[in-house]
Amino acid sequence: MIESRRCGRWAVPVLASLLLPTMALPSHADDGPEPEQRRVLVLTDIGNEPDDSQSMVRFLLYTNEFDVEGLVATTSTWLKDRINPEMIIERVAAYGQVRENLIKHADGYPTEASLRERIKEGRAEFGMAGVGAGKDSEGSDWIIEVADRDDPRPLWVPIWGGANTLAQALWKVKQTRSPEEVERFIARLRVYTISDQDDAGPWMRETFPDLFYIVSPGCDYASATWSGISGEKHYKFEGPDFSLVSNDWIDANVQHGHGPLGKLYPDTAYIMEGDTPSFLFLIPNGLNAPEHPEWGGWGGRYEEQNGFYTNTADTVVGSDGKAYTTGQATIWRWREAYQDDFAARMDWCVQPHEEANHPPVASLGHAEELHAKAGEVVRLDAAGSSDPDGDQISYEWMFYPEAGTYRGPLEIKDADKEQARLTAPGVEEPHVAHVILKVTDDGTPALTHYRRVRITFEPSGSKDRR
Repeated sequence: MIESRRCGRWAVPVLASLLLPTMALPSHADDGPEPEQRRVLVLTDIGNEPDDSQSMVRFLLYTNEFDVEGLVATTSTWLKDRINPEMIIERVAAYGQVRENLIKHADGYPTEASLRERIKEGRAEFGMAGVGAGKDSEGSDWIIEVADRDDPRPLWVPIWGGANTLAQALWKVKQTRSPEEVERFIARLRVYTISDQDDAGPWMRETFPDLFYIVSPGCDYASATWSGISGEKHYKFEGPDFSLVSNDWIDANVQHGHGPLGKLYPDTAYIMEGDTPSFLFLIPNGLNAPEHPEWGGWGGRYEEQNGFYTNTADTVVGSDGKAYTTGQATIWRWREAYQDDFAARMDWCVQPHEEANHPPVASLGHAEELHAKAGEVVRLDAAGSSDPDGDQISYEWMFYPEAGTYRGPLEIKDADKEQARLTAPGVEEPHVAHVILKVTDDGTPALTHYRRVRITFEPSGSKDRR
């Protein structure tokens, strides 16, 4: 029997704490314009199993979308006394061989040299045993240096393995700075960790309760939101299209005929790319809203409990036509889109621009935030949407009930047209509904981008605030 290797015993008391009354989550949200590129510093226990190597290949194909600040090799539950920075170096070198072709398809891909100089080593010691006096590492010092830069953008830290390199950085800051300086340092960080793969994660959440933190705690793979990226049949998952995460799919779309980077993408042994949700969440595709994990996106949807974000569930109709309510569904509902997007970028490694597909542009003919009173007609408009390759595009307006406070029902008329409409329902107090515009081209593979519309439904007698 194949078992998950993504859990640690430290998650059990954390799960018990979720039964306590919830507390208000510190606000880090900024509803203004998104930054041009998000700063990202990855911690990875690459080499513990194939999925980190898989995730690194996909991550490198999206480095034009990020400001990559670091790639740090760390330990984890399954890699306790060594680290493998050479495996990061090997994949960055393969990326360097295809970068010249990648920049034919999109601007912003960093040079191999710039990525190489950002590869750092964490301490080859496990968990909190590697945190404290004399436990600094190249990786922990690098985190402090990067977070201290005079840059208004927060630093996103996706953690694919153990968290002790970040914990050491926070420990040192706490020991050497005033409480006010520690608070400012914490406010710069955004953490998305894939499970608790050492005891440093729970320590950080307890010691720094204001730290923006997303995690699926627990030892049950089938209960973890991030596991929706793969969700293979042998784990008794139901609902998603398993063919899109099979080794056959990987062989056809990634490994063969896609250059040196694809050749370094291994077959799946346990799960496919268990760490990928931590950065899928950050890709600027019009759907993702990283400062709002409760809104949902390619990396899943999470809700606040006890000061951090953790597992929740969406109800989604699966490939078999049945409805499923799971945390995994918050990710696998987008599986076709994120896998097609990955396949297209693998094509970019080897194909000329005119032979590959590129994502459409999803646009709105109105504001992203709308207000309506009961009975009013809300008109939705995708005016300006287009495709850079001249492909035909199709439209889908989708009500996403779990993302807002209004949970339905809500009928969208002409939901497959450029212009659609809905009638505001009667409410006793204001509620927000999320409507997602999906624009998909007819290229190969078909690619999708999105726009999110938030509509505040107000009682009929309320003051007009538009």
